[in-house]
Amino acid sequence: MQLHHLTDPHDPVLDDYRSLTDTALRRVREPAGGLYIAESAKVIERALQAGHRPRSVLTQQKWTDAVSDLVGDRDVPVYVVADDVAERLTGFAVHRGVMAAMHRPAAASVGEVLSAIDRARPRIAILEGLTDHTNVGAIFRSAAALGVDAVLVTPTCADPLYRRSVRVSMGAVFQVPWTRIDSWPAEIGTLRAAGYVTAGMTLGEGAVTLDDLVAESPERLALVFGTEGDGILPDTDRMLDRRVTIPMRGGVDSLNVAAASAVAFYATR
Repeated sequence: MQLHHLTDPHDPVLDDYRSLTDTALRRVREPAGGLYIAESAKVIERALQAGHRPRSVLTQQKWTDAVSDLVGDRDVPVYVVADDVAERLTGFAVHRGVMAAMHRPAAASVGEVLSAIDRARPRIAILEGLTDHTNVGAIFRSAAALGVDAVLVTPTCADPLYRRSVRVSMGAVFQVPWTRIDSWPAEIGTLRAAGYVTAGMTLGEGAVTLDDLVAESPERLALVFGTEGDGILPDTDRMLDRRVTIPMRGGVDSLNVAAASAVAFYATR
């Protein structure tokens, strides 16, 4: 571990951590720069356990012993800054003590992710165009907890490795295999060829209930969740094998997509 005590928030070696609250900037910089930010010791630990490589760590003096335990004998620079420097650098109060700029692993193909599933009656989730990183992270956490085998995200879906997604998932984005789909909804054909029934969660007319889908018990199931505002795209809707709705009471017509995913994952477990 290489300790570097820094006092200038404008030091260029800290650029990976600069203005982390600027969502538009991070969406451009992180994937293009081949990095993502892991925040908190627990999340960093899970990233390291998944085989991800840190390129640097940012922390405060009181957390250096914990960082030493995390980093071990890895040859990685650790930048130690005061609390006020960390806040001026990142744009927010860093309460969790430590964050790391991590090398982004190479993405697998959809075929590689599907072929790596080694379980009878697999289930996967597809996130179509979700824009809220909190929802993406919450869905990954539910997927890990409820035994979903993989998550596929469409080209317009928010980045699962964005700082907020990683934090909300509590590192589940490192636990559940996932990749980004290059062509959607055309890849529904790939899923169908692999034996998956694609079931889209929708409020549209003609949908069967989630109970009906559970009773059908498909051998291989792909659950599709649409964007927070408009739901599943019309082009996707036309290609689905099943259209599914969650029965609700009390005049409530829909659930937040993260809540709906947890219900669907549990029901189809």
